[in-house]
Amino acid sequence: MIKQGDHGRHKWAWFDEPLGFGFQLGLEIESVVFRETTEYQDLVVYETAQWGRVMALDGIMQVCERDEFIYHEMLTHVPTLAHGHAREICVIGGGDGGILREALKHPIDRVTMVEIDAAVMAICAKYLPSISSGAFDDPRADIVISDGAKFIADTNRLFDVIIVDSTDPRGPGEILFTSEFYADCKTCLTDGGVIVTQSGVTMIQGDELTRTVRRLDEHFVDASTYIAPVPTYAGGFMAFGWGSDNPTVRELHVERLTDRYNKTNISTRYYNPQIHVGAFALPTYIANHLEAAR
Repeated sequence: MIKQGDHGRHKWAWFDEPLGFGFQLGLEIESVVFRETTEYQDLVVYETAQWGRVMALDGIMQVCERDEFIYHEMLTHVPTLAHGHAREICVIGGGDGGILREALKHPIDRVTMVEIDAAVMAICAKYLPSISSGAFDDPRADIVISDGAKFIADTNRLFDVIIVDSTDPRGPGEILFTSEFYADCKTCLTDGGVIVTQSGVTMIQGDELTRTVRRLDEHFVDASTYIAPVPTYAGGFMAFGWGSDNPTVRELHVERLTDRYNKTNISTRYYNPQIHVGAFALPTYIANHLEAAR
């Protein structure tokens, strides 16, 4: 939703996103860069006064140039470095290209990105090119335009890491939060593989985390969560669901992670091995949502 006003010679406009619990996100915008109703959703790219360009789907802020690195680094490097020798990564969603960009920093053979809405990828590549930073053109990127749940259900390929970079559990993203989808993901993971998911801001969407972990727990030996603060995903810590049949990959010491991180020679702005370990240390209110899933 956009609010506009005029105080004398100063005109202003704000993008407001109601978040629930009497709370909302507001970003001052300078212009609407692009707007289109795609086959699946209403897509808008805004130029903001302080936060760079942002993209919203159906009125919900999805990605912001200023702080996107936190979300993309944490959703990518935590499972990939925990696994330690991933060669095949699958990204479900992620049409802005940020997860693809980060995954391709690793010495992998291929990253398969499955995006249901081709328009999201094309528009982000054109109007927010810093997010993908050329990742769509990398020869190791395998771009599939398809329903992510259908792809996972039908494919006979195996992946070391599956990263679910979905919208909230509504519209085209709703199926990516189901027990059936997580069961299909398990069949697509190699031994010791890891699945991670975006699981909402727990202070506002705590039930989303509880449901996600409960459903992951139906299929994986180790189901848990880790966190990161992403300012424009307002309301406190963003939670990421975690599932694996190898519990040890979630319990690596910082020294081992540091060795892996240094050997990859990747550059990050938020992620580091200390942050990796600390992200699994949960505030009590988030730990309570985790326990409620058991």
